[in-house]
Amino acid sequence: MKKRNALRLIAAGALYTVAAGLLAACSKPEPKTVFRGVDVTGAEYARDFQLPDQNGQMRSLKDFAGKVVVVFFGYTQCPDVCPTSMVELAEVKRSLGAQGERLQGIFITVDPERDTPEVLRAYMANFDPGFLALRGSPEQLAAVAKDFKVYYKKVDGQTPTSYTLDHSAGSYVYDPQGRLRVYNRYGSGAQALAADVQALLGEPAKPA
Repeated sequence: MKKRNALRLIAAGALYTVAAGLLAACSKPEPKTVFRGVDVTGAEYARDFQLPDQNGQMRSLKDFAGKVVVVFFGYTQCPDVCPTSMVELAEVKRSLGAQGERLQGIFITVDPERDTPEVLRAYMANFDPGFLALRGSPEQLAAVAKDFKVYYKKVDGQTPTSYTLDHSAGSYVYDPQGRLRVYNRYGSGAQALAADVQALLGEPAKPA
């Protein structure tokens, strides 16, 4: 009888150990994605935009569900930072191969006065036909820039139309569920951005 009770206790202990192990496995947190850029997952800013593109169609993040979206603020007469950033983004898209169709580049102009829809269409064609340029009124731009914490300021030139613009230089990267995940600093390079885009494309889908 004592031997039988002892066996029962051993069996019960084994079952408890297995059950505890299963519970621990179930409660184990998923591994966190490590980014090359600045991880801003859960940020309370830059949640969306509502602006017309170069073809007059209103755009917002929900239009690109299932894609990684990269948003950059700039202007077409920018001498270096803007074209460099857009060239790198086009390079990232090409490097993804077939997955490149799941990357959406968005250029938001901080110079709506000179960047007309015609100018923006021609500018985007220099980089990738699938990239979109958004242009709002000065008031719409101010509201979006505030939400994205973007700085921009006109610097007068020799003539009223030869001004330049100082502006923030960095890209906002959204996952396929439309959530801001990464801030990519200017100068990080195409490889760093490509690594983060690939990481987001490889994440399992989660409810928004």
